[in-house]
Amino acid sequence: MRTSAAPARQLFGREQEQRRLDELTASARNGRGGALVLRGEAGIGKSTLLDHVEGATAGYRVVRASGAQLEADLPFAALHQLCLPLLGHLADLPATHREALSGAFGLTDAAPGVLHVGLAALGLVAAAARERPLLCLVDDAQWLDADSAGAIAFLARRVSAEPVAVVLGVRLPDEATELDALPGLVVGPLADNDARALLAAQTHEVLDEQVRDRLVLEARGNPLALLSLPRAGGFAPPDAASAPNRVERGFAAALADLADDARMLLTIAAADPTGDPTLLWPAAQHLGLDLEAAGAAATATGLIQFGTRIRFYHPLARAVAYQTAGLTERRLAHGLLADVTDPVTDPDRHAWHGAQAAAAPDDDLATALEDSAERAQARGGAAAAAAFLERAAELTPDPGRRTARTLAAVRAQLDAGAADRAAALLSAADGTNLDELQRAEADLLRGRIAFVRTSDSDGPAHMLRAAARLATIDPERSRASYLDALEMSLLVGRATGMMDRVLGEAQAASTSSRRTDVLDALTVLATEGHRAGVPLLREALDGADGAMWTRHPALAVVLASELWDPGLHATIVEWLLKDGRASGSPLVLRLGLAQVTSAAALAGDLDRATSAAAEEEAIADATGGPPIIYHRVQLAAMRGRREEALALFEAVSATAGSGGQLVANVHWASAVLHNGLADYRSALAEARRAVDLDDLFIAGFSLPELVEAAVRCGEQAVAVDALESLTERTEASGTATGLGVAAYARGLVTGMEEHYREAVDLLADSPLLPYRGRAHLLYGEWLRREGRRRDCRPHLRTAHELFAGAGIEAFARRAADELRATGETARSRSGHSRDELTAQELHIARLVAAGATSNEVAARLYISPRTVEAHLRNIFRKLGISSRRQLRDRADLAGGAASDSGRPVPT
Repeated sequence: MRTSAAPARQLFGREQEQRRLDELTASARNGRGGALVLRGEAGIGKSTLLDHVEGATAGYRVVRASGAQLEADLPFAALHQLCLPLLGHLADLPATHREALSGAFGLTDAAPGVLHVGLAALGLVAAAARERPLLCLVDDAQWLDADSAGAIAFLARRVSAEPVAVVLGVRLPDEATELDALPGLVVGPLADNDARALLAAQTHEVLDEQVRDRLVLEARGNPLALLSLPRAGGFAPPDAASAPNRVERGFAAALADLADDARMLLTIAAADPTGDPTLLWPAAQHLGLDLEAAGAAATATGLIQFGTRIRFYHPLARAVAYQTAGLTERRLAHGLLADVTDPVTDPDRHAWHGAQAAAAPDDDLATALEDSAERAQARGGAAAAAAFLERAAELTPDPGRRTARTLAAVRAQLDAGAADRAAALLSAADGTNLDELQRAEADLLRGRIAFVRTSDSDGPAHMLRAAARLATIDPERSRASYLDALEMSLLVGRATGMMDRVLGEAQAASTSSRRTDVLDALTVLATEGHRAGVPLLREALDGADGAMWTRHPALAVVLASELWDPGLHATIVEWLLKDGRASGSPLVLRLGLAQVTSAAALAGDLDRATSAAAEEEAIADATGGPPIIYHRVQLAAMRGRREEALALFEAVSATAGSGGQLVANVHWASAVLHNGLADYRSALAEARRAVDLDDLFIAGFSLPELVEAAVRCGEQAVAVDALESLTERTEASGTATGLGVAAYARGLVTGMEEHYREAVDLLADSPLLPYRGRAHLLYGEWLRREGRRRDCRPHLRTAHELFAGAGIEAFARRAADELRATGETARSRSGHSRDELTAQELHIARLVAAGATSNEVAARLYISPRTVEAHLRNIFRKLGISSRRQLRDRADLAGGAASDSGRPVPT
C-alpha cells in the first residue's frame, strides 16, 4: 500500500492510455469513481501503466493485488491481497459485512454468500476512501481466482458514487469472465519511433543503428520483447511467432546453461506463488542445495530478485522457470513446499502443494483436499471448492469414491456458475462404471446443467430419466424428480406435452399406495377435469409442512395462480422472500421478487411491481446473470403503453423460442394489452395462442381475454367454448375473484345484466384491482349501449378512477373514451411518482419513504450507501422536495416495504 506518490515513470507512445487513466483518477478524486480494464498481450506494458498511474496520483491511497496462476484455486486469495491493507476499517462496517469478509478470508467460521462478500468488500473500500481517494490496482487479472474475480468485478461496477478508481490489467487473449462487463481499453504495440525512444532511454550502451533497427523489427512494438531480447540471448532471425513467445524462448535459453542447484532453486521459487522467502529457503535447505552459489547464479540471469519478497522479472519469467523444469522436478518442488507449509495455520495451501506433488493416487491427500473444499464452501468460495473436489477425485484410488467425488465436483462447479466445466467433468464420469443411483445422480446434474444453459431445452428429459431410475431405489425422491421435470418444463419447455409425459411416467412408475400428493392431484386434473382435480390440488398445496413450496417454489406459485387464489399466492411469495433473504440464495430471492412483481401487477399496484422488478434486476446484475423476464412482460401488459410493451414482447419472443411459459406469457400479455387498446382482432389471435400453448395458469388467465375479444369480433362459438372452460376452472376453485371474473365473462356472452351485477359484487373486495375495474368498465359499456347513460356513468367513472389511479393506462383511456361518449369528460389524474422516477429510483424512494436507512437500502440493492445518497439527490430534484421527511409524506409512495410483505389478501 502507498499513501504518497513516487515520481511517475516516463512512458513512450501511451498518450491515449495516460489520458484515459488521468480522466478516471480525476473523476474519482471528485467522488465519481469508476473502473478500467487494460487488455493486451503479455509484455505489452500493462504493468508499466499500472505503475505509472500509481506514481501519478498524488494524495491517493493505493492498494495492489496480482493474480497468480498457481493460486487460481485458492478462495478469495487476490481479494485478500487487495483488502488486507484496509482491514483497519473493518470495524466501520455493519456486523454482517464484517462477518462476511472475516469468513471469506478464513478469519472466522462464518459462511458468507458470494453477494455478501462482494458487498462487504465494497463497504470496506468505501470506508477507506472516506479518508482520501483510493486507487485499487490489480495486475494479471486473468489469473485471479474465480471468487476474487467475481467480488472485485462486483465492487468495480459499484464505485460510481465513491472516490475510488479501479484499474486492472488482463492478458489477451483471455477467457470470458465477470471483468468483461467493465469498461476496457486495449493496449496495442508501440510505433517504431516510440520503440526507438524507449530503447534509447533504457539501454546504457550506444547501439549501432543497424542493431537498433533489428531489435525494433524483432520486438514488433512489444516493450518487454524490446528490452528483454538482448538479455534473453541475442538476436534470432525474425519469425512468425508472437513477441511474447520469442521472449519465452529467450528466457528458456538463459536458463539452459544453469547448474542443477540454481535451476532447482528457480523451480521452487516459481512453484510458490506467495514469494515468501520463509518458505523458499527452508524448502531449498531440505534438499541440501548450495544456497549461496545457486542464489548467485539465479540472480545473474536477471530473471529473479531475492529479498524480503521473491520477485520474478516478469510473470513470463516465472512461467518459463516452472514449465521448463521436468515433471519430476516440479513435483519435488511442491513436495518440499508442502513439507515447510504449516498444516495447522495454512491447511489449504499445504494440501494444495501436496496434491501437486503427488505422482499417484493417494486417498489421504484426496481426503485433505475434500476438507479444503468444505472450508472453501464455508467461506463462500464456490469456485475454489469445485477445484479442490476435482483434484480430490483425480487422487482417489477407489473407483466408487472417485466417482462420488467427481459428482460432488460437478455439483460444486454448478454452484460456482461454471456449467461448461461441470458438463466436461460429468462427461468424464460417464466413462466410469456408475451404479444405478450414481446414474440417476448424473441425470439430475445433466438436468441442472441444461437449466443453466438457456439454449439447452433437454433439462426436463434428463430429470425424467433420473426419476425413472430412482423409482425402485428411492420412490420419494423419484416423485420429487418428476415434479422437478414438470417445474423445469414450465420454464424452459412446452408445459402441455411435458405435463402429459410426466404424469404418465409417474403413474407407471408408482409402486405403492400413498397419500395424495401434487402428482396425483395433477393426474386427476388432467384426466377428470378441474372439478375433480382442484380439491386434491388444494389439499396437496395446503400441506402443513410446506414441503411443496420449499422444494418446488416455481411450480407452487403457478398452481396457486391456477386456483385463482391470490391469498395462497401471497402466502407462498412471503415464504419465498423470507427464505431467500434468510438463506442468501440469489435464485430463491429473485424468484420471490419476480413473483412479487407478478402479484403486484395483477393487483394493479404498479409501483410495487416496478420496485420489486428493480430489486430483482439489481441482484441479477450483482450475480452476473440475466434478469428474469416473465414478470416484466406481465407488468408491461398492465401498464398498457403500446409502443413500450410491444417492443418488449418482440424482444422476448425473438429469444424465447416457440414454446414454454415465457412465450405463453407474451401471448397473454399481448391479449391484455390489445383488449385495453380496443384492438380486439389482435387480442383474439394472441389469447388463442396463449390458451393453445399452456395448460396451467396462463391458459386460465387468458380465457377471460379470449371471451371478450371473441365477443367483440363476433366469434360467438369461440367465446362460448372459452367461457365453459373458464367456468369449470373458477367454480372448482371457488374463490370470489375467480367467480367474479367468470361472471363478467358470462355477461359478455349472454348480454344479461344480472351477470355484470354479480361480477361487480363478487369482485368488490378482490385484491386484483384490474379485474375489479374491468367488471365496472364492462358493465358501464353494456349500460351505455342499452341507452342507460345515467346508470352507466358511475360504473365508467369508477373504472376510470381505478385504472388511472393505478397507472393502467390503456384501460384508463378506454374508460375515458366511454365516458366521453356519454357526454362526460373524465378527470385527468395528477402527477404520479412513477412518471418522474426510474425503476431503481422508485424502489429507493419507496424504501426510504417506509423508513429504511441508506445502509439498509444499499444492502438491499447491492450498492454503496453513497450511491443511495446520489440517487436520493436525483429523487428529491425530480419530485421537487428536499428531505426524507417530505418523501415519507408522499401518499403515492406509501407501502415502500411491500416487497417484503407477502401478507394474505382476500380471495
